[in-house]
Amino acid sequence: MTQPALFPLRDITPLVNDNLHLGQPLLQDWQNRVARHQEAAHQGQNSHQGELWTAIGSSPLPCGIDPFQLQPQPLSFWRWPKSTNQGAAHYFVIDEAHHLLHPLLLYVGETRQAAHRWKGSHDCKDYLASYAEVLQRAGLTTILSVRFWCDAPSKQKARRDQESQLIQYWQPPFNREMQHRWQTPFTALAG
Repeated sequence: MTQPALFPLRDITPLVNDNLHLGQPLLQDWQNRVARHQEAAHQGQNSHQGELWTAIGSSPLPCGIDPFQLQPQPLSFWRWPKSTNQGAAHYFVIDEAHHLLHPLLLYVGETRQAAHRWKGSHDCKDYLASYAEVLQRAGLTTILSVRFWCDAPSKQKARRDQESQLIQYWQPPFNREMQHRWQTPFTALAG
């Protein structure tokens, strides 16, 4: 099944002005499509083996990680004098704005040093800045947080394999692998 285009040419003109101001209905529709997919994934409905995993008492979620149950931290966590996140980790950027059907998992990442990952440049920071700006212009709010799962493998290949599984399962729109699926405008505005 192919994903419909977020911005079909016939619809873009009335919703976008010279400053690339995206209209609230278009943005909410985009968020709702992502939310519906991720809600189904959260309930294990995106797994062909979901019933088998539930029957044997295991989580149908990849790597047994439920990113929505992890402790939320502000995106500025890296500025804290002492980091609560150490070592290899998977991290998840989530928007829990009140108007959303389900919290949005916007980005999945992996790092060998959780305390240092966002100190430098990071594409996701740019995407999030664009996302927040566009939503604010449209009168929508965001409640962004980052969450860490610090039991990730220390070996890079194993960690990246897990990250790939998580991205394929949740299909977060800001990961490069999923930008074609969601046709997110926020990545085009960044940078």
